Amino acid sequence: MSQPPAPLPCARGTFTPHLRLRLIPPQQRVALLWPASHAPRPRLTPFSPQIVSSASTDLQDYTYYFVPAPWLSVKLLRLLQCYPPPEDAAVKGRLVECLETVLNKAQEPPKSKKVQHSNAKNAILFETISLIIHYDSEPNLLVRACNQLGQFLQHRETNLRYLALESMCTLASSEFSHEAVKTHIDTVINALKTERDVSVRQRAADLLYAMCDRSNAKQIVSEMLRYLETADYAIREEIVLKVAILAEKYAVDYSWYVDTILNLIRIAGDYVSEEVWYRVLQIVTNRDDVQGYAAKTVFEALQAPACHENMVKVGGYILGEFGNLIAGDPRSSPPVQFSLLHSKFHLCSVATRALLLSTYIKFINLFPETKATIQGVLRAGSQLRNADVELQQRAVEYLTLSSVASTDVLATVLEEMPPFPERESSILAKLKRKKGPGAGSALDDGRRDPSSSDINGGVEPTPSTVSTPSPSADLLGLRAAPPPAAASAPSGTGNLLVDVSSDGPAPQPSLGPTPEEAFLSELEPPAPESPMALLADPAPAADSGPEDIGPPIPEADELLNKFVCKNNGVLFENQLLQIGVKSEFRQNLGRMYLFYGNKTSVQFQNFSPSVVHPGDLQTHLAVQTKRVAAQVDGGAQVQQVLNIECLRDFLAPPFLSVRFRYGGAPQSLTLKLPVTINKFFQPTEMAAQDFFQRWKQLSLPQQEAQKIFKANHPMDPEVTKAKLLGFGSALLDNVDPNPENFVGAGIIQTKALQVGCLLRLEPNAQAQMYRLTLRTSKEPVSRHLCELLAQQF
Repeated sequence: MSQPPAPLPCARGTFTPHLRLRLIPPQQRVALLWPASHAPRPRLTPFSPQIVSSASTDLQDYTYYFVPAPWLSVKLLRLLQCYPPPEDAAVKGRLVECLETVLNKAQEPPKSKKVQHSNAKNAILFETISLIIHYDSEPNLLVRACNQLGQFLQHRETNLRYLALESMCTLASSEFSHEAVKTHIDTVINALKTERDVSVRQRAADLLYAMCDRSNAKQIVSEMLRYLETADYAIREEIVLKVAILAEKYAVDYSWYVDTILNLIRIAGDYVSEEVWYRVLQIVTNRDDVQGYAAKTVFEALQAPACHENMVKVGGYILGEFGNLIAGDPRSSPPVQFSLLHSKFHLCSVATRALLLSTYIKFINLFPETKATIQGVLRAGSQLRNADVELQQRAVEYLTLSSVASTDVLATVLEEMPPFPERESSILAKLKRKKGPGAGSALDDGRRDPSSSDINGGVEPTPSTVSTPSPSADLLGLRAAPPPAAASAPSGTGNLLVDVSSDGPAPQPSLGPTPEEAFLSELEPPAPESPMALLADPAPAADSGPEDIGPPIPEADELLNKFVCKNNGVLFENQLLQIGVKSEFRQNLGRMYLFYGNKTSVQFQNFSPSVVHPGDLQTHLAVQTKRVAAQVDGGAQVQQVLNIECLRDFLAPPFLSVRFRYGGAPQSLTLKLPVTINKFFQPTEMAAQDFFQRWKQLSLPQQEAQKIFKANHPMDPEVTKAKLLGFGSALLDNVDPNPENFVGAGIIQTKALQVGCLLRLEPNAQAQMYRLTLRTSKEPVSRHLCELLAQQF
């Protein structure tokens, strides 16, 4: 058995060179430094001071740019961080002496202007500070370390500024150094505003969050809100969560807390998660002294021309519960409150409309004078015959309740929400999940301000007025469609499909209802079904992406582009198979009929079409499919119904994989399903003044996508107008000073959020060129919509 290398001599400074030490396996290296044990021993103490306190001339063979043995020093300091502080007072004293020596040397003028000298010197310094933070037992050293790091906050080297901010985040959690960290607040705020590197700005935001306490909470929250208006999209959600946590944790004045959260929604509504706005509703419900102020403030916020949907949710809930507290003012009388909320109704998602309907029925209880107006809204065909089952059910039930219930029953059913139980906030847990594993210690600030407590520790409520249908809910009554069946063979095989190119009704009743009829089918009482029938053939969700499907056919992109501005037509056709599409989309929901026609006289066996989500598309787009018959007779046609729900904005369409056997030979093809993000456009009419105001608000470079391209088709204004309308946006007249240009506006509806979109198309007939400009609140959406639309001209 080979002998281990000789121990490192420590007494005379003639130790093994660092290169030789690196060749020794790590376990043996530890054993050499501390024989017979992996715990720090006093034998190390003569070794460390000798390296730390030596001059560059003492260890000439191991000096790197006037720094003695920097690599070995760094390794030893890092190794000490694996163990607790020494208990022996003498050993601890000598170790503290070493650390002080390093801090003192860092203050000395540099012996060289070479970058290698400063790098080696700073490497030892930062590792020393990490060891001081690890021990967290020497107040003097912690304060000195903080002051030393403060000198790096304005250093010209970006890496040093980053490391200083990162280390100070940890120092801020120590009771000994927290006050010292707070003295650098102005420098950190300036870094948040002026740093070019986004990672440094993120560390500055982390440090502000860590140094915040009751004495500086308003200043820090105000600065973070101001920064949020121009913050990078990658860190906006994290900053929103931090602002919400700080506002809640250190709020003494509840009106300031309400103002902060409403400003948060106004500035970055798309990034305000449900946990945040649920929380403000909970706190307002539990605090009587803030309810009147909250109702007044949210009423004023709703009067803004552009109002985020999360603001509508908060406003609907608070006015429904506490609108009576401001009803005495003629400017916020009950009819005015109702008119203000109802003006937002048609621009909102299904979940928000459901909340507003609950607010309306609460208004009938709070303000009897509004009963006739609200009953008229509930009685309207757009509510009682709404395509969404949740909205339809609420309208019917609330109308009946307001008509047949006595005043006492109505007051009992619609009484004010009771206080929510006091529990820990889930916003902090969400922030921890976003920061990733290992972030708990940094976020769970070890400091506990004895005078501070959460203004409400309750659970995040799901307000009773909110009802979000599950993804599996039959949102459009699609399950009312008849089961797919093979159509009888037509007399010829030249035109197997229904007339999918037209918007009229399908000529063959066996092919199922038209989209218009299907959307309204739930108005009729559904046919009774047995429990076994409900269990017999559930609608399966689309596949997440089996590995054995082939790539899309070469012309898949070209076929997809034909459906960007239309919903009906022939998607694919060859000598065997014809596939037609007929679809309709409303808000974030859609229904698509796929018609598969067998053009041959031979039966298709094992016929199996399926929808496949590539990558993580399944988290952005939910597709439910109806099964089709496994055999398709020659000359026959089968129909497949797809229920589609847009959960979040997406860039790539799902795949349609079709497999079958023809004459014993397997056949397969993969297409791109014609479902693009513009299908969920809701046209929005705007006045010229509102358009230009919104256009200026979307002025950040990453919010705009522009493309100048040559016309591929004749530049016919009527055709261009039809394509823009088919794309989904509303065309705005008398907005652009040049009447030849086209201006449009719309909102992309998803379950998670809404994305506003403005577009401008400038044709140049003389040059046969177009310039297309799109602005949205999300950079990927802007670029993707610009690419989709440019290909149509």
